[in-house]
Amino acid sequence: MRIIDSHTEGEPTRTIFNAALDLGPGPLSEKAKVFEKKYRDFCGSILKEPRGNDAYVGALVVESEESDCAAGVIFFNTIQNLGMCGHGTIGLSATMAYLRQIEPGRHKFETPVGKVAIELKTPNRVSVTNVESYRLESNVLVNVESYGELTGDIAWGGNWFFLVQESPVPIKLEYLRQLTDLSLEIRNDLENKGIKGSQGAWIDHIELYGPPELDESNSRSFVLVPSGSYDRSPCGTGCSAKMACLAADKAWPVRKTWIQESVIGSTYSLSYEHGETGGVIVTVEGSAYVTAEVTPIFDSRDPYRTGI
Repeated sequence: MRIIDSHTEGEPTRTIFNAALDLGPGPLSEKAKVFEKKYRDFCGSILKEPRGNDAYVGALVVESEESDCAAGVIFFNTIQNLGMCGHGTIGLSATMAYLRQIEPGRHKFETPVGKVAIELKTPNRVSVTNVESYRLESNVLVNVESYGELTGDIAWGGNWFFLVQESPVPIKLEYLRQLTDLSLEIRNDLENKGIKGSQGAWIDHIELYGPPELDESNSRSFVLVPSGSYDRSPCGTGCSAKMACLAADKAWPVRKTWIQESVIGSTYSLSYEHGETGGVIVTVEGSAYVTAEVTPIFDSRDPYRTGI
């Protein structure tokens, strides 16, 4: 097993090669279900403290049965699988470039929710063309004790999001605790009201928006991820959900670049085309850098070898 760490606009990815896990036969979507069910201890040992933390996303690289794909990948965090992961795909691309497994140019990866296309523009600069994204519901009301009634949209960008256009808390790092608490309150209210994504899916990401701080940016965002941590990057699947909402409202034109700024000030460049089933195909561009080669040690005497 070989493990390489990277960060994409500040958000860490831990890419795992040659894990030799028995995921059984069938399509990647079925293998991902097996992985989530049988290998939670593996996920914890790789991502959780003391070796990692709740911000990490894992990228398990597997062989793809699709002839046009450079690899298959299952993204996961400390509590569950992810359908797609934008920052993880950018990080995976930069990592495979570092290992000289891919060259600059266009490639595809197979994910459990479909194929995504990437363009490796430099060893560190990558654009990702995501699976089709769409808005499921608009103007959904939630109630939070601290701020009263808030309105948001439910959208799919490879994961499920609840997006609040105007955050009552400033999108600044010094308000990180308040942003996190507000987002957790929103998610809890959605759960208590039984508000879900398609087919009863858990809306596990909460995205809050506010005005940008950089002159070139269109918006600034805070994203709560399923573990309760926050995304240091602008969140690729969240950006895709955001563009789906903008397109549905006819508030942003096709192919025009939108600059999304994260809570730490890093940015993605976004644009979209119309999809085949009424949604949008979003392209997300950002930068990733390899930060470490990791050699985990699993001591049988260690009570926390599978994570805390």
